[in-house]
Amino acid sequence: MTSTAALQPETSAQPRYEILDGLRGVAAVLVILYHFGEGFATSAVDQMMTHGYLAVDFFFVLSGFVIGYAYDRCWKNKGMTTGRFMLRRIIRLQPMVVLSVIIGAIAYLLQGSVHWDGTPVPFHWVLVALILGLFMIPVLPGAAADVRGNGEMFPLNGPAWSLFFEYIGNVLYAVFLHRLSKNGLRTVVAVSGIGLAACALCNMSGAFHLGVGWSMADMGWLGGFLRLSFSFGIGLMLTRDFRPMRIRGAFWICAALITAIMSCPYIGSTDGNPSIANGVYDIICTLLIFPTIVYIGACGTTSDIFSSKVCEFLGAISYPVYIIHYPVMYMFYAWVWNNGITFADAWPVCMALFVVIILEAWIAMKWYDAPVRRYLSRKLLH
Repeated sequence: MTSTAALQPETSAQPRYEILDGLRGVAAVLVILYHFGEGFATSAVDQMMTHGYLAVDFFFVLSGFVIGYAYDRCWKNKGMTTGRFMLRRIIRLQPMVVLSVIIGAIAYLLQGSVHWDGTPVPFHWVLVALILGLFMIPVLPGAAADVRGNGEMFPLNGPAWSLFFEYIGNVLYAVFLHRLSKNGLRTVVAVSGIGLAACALCNMSGAFHLGVGWSMADMGWLGGFLRLSFSFGIGLMLTRDFRPMRIRGAFWICAALITAIMSCPYIGSTDGNPSIANGVYDIICTLLIFPTIVYIGACGTTSDIFSSKVCEFLGAISYPVYIIHYPVMYMFYAWVWNNGITFADAWPVCMALFVVIILEAWIAMKWYDAPVRRYLSRKLLH
């Protein structure tokens, strides 16, 4: 399971990187396809859109880049404080978190309020899981509030785990990272990169991949933190060392690269068993290719109305798509698994649900998220 993790900051009057907004949306859409594939996979080796979990690492690189771009200068030049920065981030992120957990609770109750194995769950524990989710407090595996029984940090909306780490990254940035020299930041990135490589190559996930962090079981929390610390840190490094060059067609080049990376089949397995070659692939993508894609995207500009509109739309729905799509997936999985549905039978439903999720995200963005953030900004930031 993946998630996040893609996240636009409330910025100052600086111009936006519209291509990066669009790429965030491309990755969010690919996450939907990845999660559809989970419904029919028997292991990490045979899943469709196999490397969709790497979207989280891409989101973290983007987040580090755009937060550094938007806020690095504010600490000295505009008197930014830790409290004010975190308030801005809460206003940006939390309204959709609240909506997603409520939708997740409704979906869970509609499914019958049971564990994956069919064991009934008392309503008061669903309420506890809801409250914990609203305040971004993770659930321990096996605890009574682990209402789905599969060890998710946030059992009513699994992908919220990446938002949990996003908040950790924001706190670290506000308290510590924004103060670091370039050399200090490089040290953080290097140490985190070594740890992340060990995570993949030493098989922390059990399948030689970086799809960890969604559960606190075993070494999951450490894996999620390493994914955040490297990717968020290198995003900040890119901002501080950014030397743009002119790159034509940057959005379409980067979108094609992201799609190819995440749809690539599992690497190196010939007998259905996990292979270390897949861990090497994940590390190359995370340590080298994703930062390069963000750099290319930041260098480019859209030169025609169509590309601009595509980037604008994808950027607008990227966060809503990511954070509220998974309750639909829970219900989809229940339908598939309870009825023995194959992909050959389910693909028309997948297409219909894909449209529903995009529409749901657009409605949530237009009529809930944007108005609520405007209201909170007026009340709390002025």
